[in-house]
Amino acid sequence: MHNDIKEFSYHISWRSRGRHNGSHSSTQRGMGMEFRGHTTLLSYPDPRRIDIRQTIRDPLEQVYVRIFNQKSATPVFVMADLSGSMGFGKQSKIELASQIANSIAMSATHNGDPFGFIGFDDVVREDWLCTSSFRPHQALELSKKLSKFIPESVGSKGLQDANRYLPRERSLIFLISDFHMPLNELEDALALMMQHYIVPIVLWNSSEYKSLPEFGITSVTDSETGEQRTLFLRKELRASIIASFEARRAAIEALFMRYDMPPFFVEDTFDADALTEYFHQFVAA
Repeated sequence: MHNDIKEFSYHISWRSRGRHNGSHSSTQRGMGMEFRGHTTLLSYPDPRRIDIRQTIRDPLEQVYVRIFNQKSATPVFVMADLSGSMGFGKQSKIELASQIANSIAMSATHNGDPFGFIGFDDVVREDWLCTSSFRPHQALELSKKLSKFIPESVGSKGLQDANRYLPRERSLIFLISDFHMPLNELEDALALMMQHYIVPIVLWNSSEYKSLPEFGITSVTDSETGEQRTLFLRKELRASIIASFEARRAAIEALFMRYDMPPFFVEDTFDADALTEYFHQFVAA
């Protein structure tokens, strides 16, 4: 059923505090292989971990055990923009967001991490909300349902409230949007989510700017607000629209990099292997 969904590999750069077993370095004591130190048998009563050499060395003749850190799970979320501009294109950005969300959900499940979904437009949408779970059936259903969703003509102000739906525990957040929103609003939202690790996935459609006709009437997207307008295109206006998108790309990149969040740009098609490479390049293991 999920054979057509391509997964990617990811890792985190911090020690997980999760109590559930998983695949990430952790602060939790357990049955892992990462040596943490010694403590007395009274403090950690596990005779299987007794260290004879350390015990013999102690002049007070206390029995010592080795303690290890287990590998732990980390919450993974998709935070998806459902605003009007995401419906643009023959294959809409919403459809592309659905493909990416499915890939993230399957990758998280394969990695032993709990997965959750948060959808927003001008508000956080309760009908597009699924709390983090090791049984991701509901979240997977939302990810799949997303492909058929038709956004209304609304904005994306709900992003500023999305942090309220995240756990206190540091989580890996894939923020999927075209980011056609005022940059001050985006920055305000990012500042509220700094305790988490955010991967901004920027979805653009070449038909928004690169593939515009050189002459004639067409619908265009405002790169800053996402509003669509019908314009009579001439060569100069087309060049101006392309230049505004390139300037917007640079502004988005600069904003995310100020917060140490390298953006991952996706135009028209999603390459799961490129997202694997993103983690190798930007996220210290």
